[in-house]
Amino acid sequence: MQKCDITGKGKQYGHNVSFSLRRTKKVWKPNLQVKTVEVDGKKVKLKVSTSAIRTLKKKGLLQ
Repeated sequence: MQKCDITGKGKQYGHNVSFSLRRTKKVWKPNLQVKTVEVDGKKVKLKVSTSAIRTLKKKGLLQ
């Protein structure tokens, strides 16, 4: 499933709206990357969104 392991960010649903105002279903998926993070001295692979990676880098928790 497309879901960030840290933030819980997932799919969003909506409509494409054409010029004639017909609506077709559309899905926006988060930009997930697989990152190895050290938790309690153990290396763990996590699916993390790119916005969460930026936050972790800013806080100094990820290199």
